[in-house]
Amino acid sequence: MLKRLPLLCVSLLALAACSNNSDTSGAAQSPAPTPAASAPAQPATAPATPATAPAPAATGTAATTPASDSAKPDAAPAGTPSAAAKTEPFVDDGKWVEGKNYFRIEPAQPKITNTDKVEVVEVFSYGCPACNQFHPTVNQLASSLPANAVMAYLPASFIPQENWPMLQRAFLTAQALGVADKANDAMYDAVWKSGELTSYKPGGQGLKPMSALPTLEDAAKVYAKFGADPKEFVAVASSFTINTKAKRADELVKAYGVEGTPTMIVDGKYRYDVTSAGGYPQIIELTKWLIAKEAAGK
Repeated sequence: MLKRLPLLCVSLLALAACSNNSDTSGAAQSPAPTPAASAPAQPATAPATPATAPAPAATGTAATTPASDSAKPDAAPAGTPSAAAKTEPFVDDGKWVEGKNYFRIEPAQPKITNTDKVEVVEVFSYGCPACNQFHPTVNQLASSLPANAVMAYLPASFIPQENWPMLQRAFLTAQALGVADKANDAMYDAVWKSGELTSYKPGGQGLKPMSALPTLEDAAKVYAKFGADPKEFVAVASSFTINTKAKRADELVKAYGVEGTPTMIVDGKYRYDVTSAGGYPQIIELTKWLIAKEAAGK
């Protein structure tokens, strides 16, 4: 069994993604500001989160059968395809190679939504600096999906030192209350711009102690700006429904073989990331190619 190391998501200058098996011996530094979405990530060293390796063994058994409707995260309405978005015909010209650019999930896993369309999922955390950098590209992708595809989001929790479990629960609660989509950009800003929900000490010099990390009450204040009642938000966050959804999200992250964020999943069958795709523009191109491949039954 692979030994699980302490978890920490460090600066984007050092890592291409937020990994669930990173060493935490050094102090974390605050990440660089978010660049334009068109700037591809080109790490100079080997990727920190190889997609070819299986996910570390979980303490519990990852579910491989579809969850009940109440346990599935809902598809976010953000990025509804424009009327001009068209489904591209599937053409395999050898550009995208399985095992290099994208990786087959075996066995295939359930979708996280009940859609009949091709499902494109970003596995993310608001607390992940790589996800913050990738966020404009995800918005661009979501708004340009063809009509036969839908965007959805799966929050990860595997870095508790950076408050990912709280941020996961906050996102799932916001979904249940119908404000997750409206507050999506604001939640990234609350972590990486205003610092309302940051896990870093002032100046970015290391992490706050666990006892000083932002709480669900703090997250509720952000969502209150978009119509959520703070008291209701906190109450729902502790409900059986959200407990079930959080557990299911963790199971799917493991079952999909995710080792870092951001990671993309198509229809529970294919996994890839910015590094394997070759950059930000390429990940959009690869996603649309995989949508066409799935739609064609290839």
